Amino acid sequence: MKLLHTSDWHIGRTFHGADLLAEQEAVLGHLADLVVAESVDVVLVSGDIYDRAVPSAEAVRVATTALGRIRQAGAKLVMTPGNHDSAPRLGAFAEFAAAGGLHLRATIDGLAEPVLLPDEHGEVALYGIPYLEPEPARHALGVPEARGHTGVLTEAMRRIRADLAGRPSGTRSVVLAHAFVTGGEPTESERTIAVGGVEQVPGSVFDGVDYVALGHLHGPQTLAEHLRYSGSPLAYSFSETRQRKSVWLVELGAGGLGEVRRHELPVPRHLAMLRGELADLLSDPEHDGLTEHFLSFTVTDRVRPIDAMRKLRERFPYAVHMDWQPEGGHDGAALKYAEAVRGRSDVEITRSFLEDCRGSAPSESEERLVLAALGAAGREREV
Repeated sequence: MKLLHTSDWHIGRTFHGADLLAEQEAVLGHLADLVVAESVDVVLVSGDIYDRAVPSAEAVRVATTALGRIRQAGAKLVMTPGNHDSAPRLGAFAEFAAAGGLHLRATIDGLAEPVLLPDEHGEVALYGIPYLEPEPARHALGVPEARGHTGVLTEAMRRIRADLAGRPSGTRSVVLAHAFVTGGEPTESERTIAVGGVEQVPGSVFDGVDYVALGHLHGPQTLAEHLRYSGSPLAYSFSETRQRKSVWLVELGAGGLGEVRRHELPVPRHLAMLRGELADLLSDPEHDGLTEHFLSFTVTDRVRPIDAMRKLRERFPYAVHMDWQPEGGHDGAALKYAEAVRGRSDVEITRSFLEDCRGSAPSESEERLVLAALGAAGREREV
């Protein structure tokens, strides 16, 4: 049996305010092409199908289209909710969806009830652990003494191993889980699942099964041969600029886990980060090839440029982020408030504030506005 391990689609997510639905639809459509090219039997989606608990109608359309294409390509699907999803909403009509080849494992009660799929070597049991919020999950699992993510996932895996032990010898097993496993490398785009300061769980929690398809961390990574993150299919922060987004092609043979291959995904829109003075960024011909990239700029002018983002977007339509870091910076000397204002007039304090914020003193016209504003404020206080 050949599996395709993916996760963290985050359909509906924006990138610094930019809509990503077209890019998401493109890369998810590639999964259907991969199903055909690699004769994939089952596609696994380990949580965070959507980016929010109540997705928009457009996000639902993109998800439905992607799932429909994968199913038409010939693969069955097994999905679990992540911490961004609403488990009840995602799992609605699960019994009806299963009849069409979409298996939704969204309930705590059903986490030890596998999807059983046959191949020439017997059955493969695929278990889906929905994202377990520790506090409600420990009561739902009947282990009120359990603590944190490790406690509830330990109980979930105990139930799975107990179910697996009662199945015919040679039954191969796969677990889908959405968690932060120790040794994984996070990015800036995951939402924290820390509870009491502890969000990580040891990989040993998942011992006893042939393959664990992890979701939550957005970078593809291997913690052990049988324990892997596929990562997100798109970059959702500039910290992921150098990542090569991918999925895992997992083969199960008669004796369990066989070959695991990484397949890199196409990039609908690349990311890049540029640094320099505004005039150079707007004129340097070396940047001509970046006009279709999502771009983050660090502007280094000594004086903060006026309307810099608008000017950048005139040349780079997909400029989505800008920082101002003047070359040489400030001296970094921090003054307490009392020291900063001692012996200084309101005008002097305001002038100093503007200079600190943008690297230049107010112009004559700005000075007149400051005086008028301070004068109006003084009259209000007198009233």
